[in-house]
Amino acid sequence: MKHFHVASVMLALSLTSTMSLAQSTTDYQDQAKLHDIAKAVSPERIEADIRTLVGFGTRHTLSETESDTQGIGAARRWIKNEFEQISQACGGCLEVYFQAKTISGETRIPDATEVVSVIAVQRGSHDPNRYVLMSGDIDSRVSDVMNSTSISPGANDNASGVAGTLEAARVLSKYKFNGSIVYAALAGEEQGLFGGKILAEQAQKDGWRIKAVLNNDMIGNIEGINGVINNTTARIFAEGTRQTETPEEARVRRFTGGEVDSPSRNLARYIDLMADRYIPNLDTMVIYRLDRFGRGGHHRPFNDLGYPGVRIMETNENYNRQHQDIRSENGIDYGDTIEGVNFEYAAKLTALNAVSLAGMAWAPAPPAKVEINGAVKPSTTLNWQALDPKQNPQLKGYKIYWRYTDAPQWQFSRFVGNVNSYTLDNIVIDNYFFGVASVSQDGAESPVVFPGAAGAFGE
Repeated sequence: MKHFHVASVMLALSLTSTMSLAQSTTDYQDQAKLHDIAKAVSPERIEADIRTLVGFGTRHTLSETESDTQGIGAARRWIKNEFEQISQACGGCLEVYFQAKTISGETRIPDATEVVSVIAVQRGSHDPNRYVLMSGDIDSRVSDVMNSTSISPGANDNASGVAGTLEAARVLSKYKFNGSIVYAALAGEEQGLFGGKILAEQAQKDGWRIKAVLNNDMIGNIEGINGVINNTTARIFAEGTRQTETPEEARVRRFTGGEVDSPSRNLARYIDLMADRYIPNLDTMVIYRLDRFGRGGHHRPFNDLGYPGVRIMETNENYNRQHQDIRSENGIDYGDTIEGVNFEYAAKLTALNAVSLAGMAWAPAPPAKVEINGAVKPSTTLNWQALDPKQNPQLKGYKIYWRYTDAPQWQFSRFVGNVNSYTLDNIVIDNYFFGVASVSQDGAESPVVFPGAAGAFGE
């Protein structure tokens, strides 16, 4: 028994030493600019924008398009004008345009209707074809999804997301980034996610290298149908295995893992850490699901094409305020009115988007072609493709991350320099999940990339 005890102590000391070494090299270089960005987001500007959007009466996809004061046409023209004013203030740093397609023959759009989104692109300086994207939905609805004339304020769903996207553009347009940022006010969400489909398909056709889609759908409510009032949490929905996964990729994943390490999941982990680092009094819940149970949002069309994308939203929904005719019944007020929006909370979630977009746009691109090996060996080796130095002049090197297989967030890391291969001695591949991030000279990091097709962010 004495010998067993000594052996156990020695093993424990060895494991403690290994973990201490790992933890001692787990560091993150704080980014002062991201604190400044978070503080610059204005609840007052967000409130003003939501009130303006609510003032259009209805923003239903099939509603009035000729009026200057009512309907979806007036709303999208106002949004475009706001983006243009933001661009004017930054010396023309935004490319602002309508993106339109005529839809017909659909269950919720039976007759030919032009679905028009508003897109603003802030081009990166060195890698302009690498994109991170923030979106909100223009349209609103009442109980009857085909009712295009009744008053439909859509204050939280989803004027809050559009207002947040406009405010993020105001704040981030004051900076220059290596990669490009897209601010999108997407149309036709309630009628079938059409704005997102149009943008995703055009991006694929144009060869956009989209690394992140942050869809904001309802970011202003803090009073849940469950009676909970909470302004300190938010949810990040992220799909598991890619929709575009091939049978061969699925076969490989069965033996190597990756079910919880899709690019969308690691994008969500990145945003979760940004909340911890830069947004006071906000804890995000990463939810391992494409969206709320059986429901959908405008990140899904991007996921359908294989792009990393998540939904950011409030934690406690109030269904009495969603998709409802404005009325009072049995002492309950129904309808998505301005009274249901907490502007400070909407600003907090907007700030989370802004620092996440900025962090990724300043960082080098996520590593590509990450591979791993180490079966029946005492150590684990990772390899990846070196980033293009012309596109990534800010690159300092790469950081390897790892965690226990049942841990939700990356636990350990080691900066390994500007190399494209590294071996972690005495860290057994079977006991952890691994990934690689790229790091800039000033410490900005990309999301972590899990090895193989299961975790790839694309080329």
